[in-house]
Amino acid sequence: MTAPPHDCLARNEWICGAYLSSRRQILWDAVLQHLQLTALSVLLGLVIAVPLAVAARRWRWAAGPVLGVTTVLYTIPSLAMFSLLLPVYGLSASLVVAGLVLYSLTLLVRNILAGLRAVPEDTRQAARGMGYGPVRLLLAVELPLAVPAAMAGLRIATVSAVSLVTVGAIVGYGGLGNLIYSGMNTYFKAQVLTASVLCVVIAVAADLVLLGIQRLLTPWTRAEPA
Repeated sequence: MTAPPHDCLARNEWICGAYLSSRRQILWDAVLQHLQLTALSVLLGLVIAVPLAVAARRWRWAAGPVLGVTTVLYTIPSLAMFSLLLPVYGLSASLVVAGLVLYSLTLLVRNILAGLRAVPEDTRQAARGMGYGPVRLLLAVELPLAVPAAMAGLRIATVSAVSLVTVGAIVGYGGLGNLIYSGMNTYFKAQVLTASVLCVVIAVAADLVLLGIQRLLTPWTRAEPA
């Protein structure tokens, strides 16, 4: 039986407006899960990465082990990583989040540490001369000046997380990856293309948002030369 000429779903076309209108809620739920998994993993990664980078900056002997361990974690293939975490977290969203957090540490720790190391020693000495203690020096001087490098790492980590979330489809928590995976299994063209395009849109939008936040936090970097 020939599919009606106006029915793009029946003809299984790549670009199909009927798919968007008929699966709107499914797409919205997938996008929401994708955003939640990405945001949670990046935020947790940032919470862990900051003290690790500070420790590596303060104690030179810690830099090698911290960078070495995070680099090794980044080299583990995603399927292997999820398999290693499976006994701990089971088939849950926590499994995906934990894996993404570990992947984000390499990018975040390296860039935050690079930002802290780039703070001029004269600036540190001037702050100490004004009575700044170690904690105040870190919070008021070092971390703010490290923001450009840290945000660069955060942007890369976020875009990478958007991509890696799709791998979570193997345990049923992959956001748009669930649609891509099921669409590939059934050769549902519109679903595969739509979910893939939405992943790209999320990654680009997240990068632009973080770039805007970076510009707001670092007004001195866009000051026009005299």
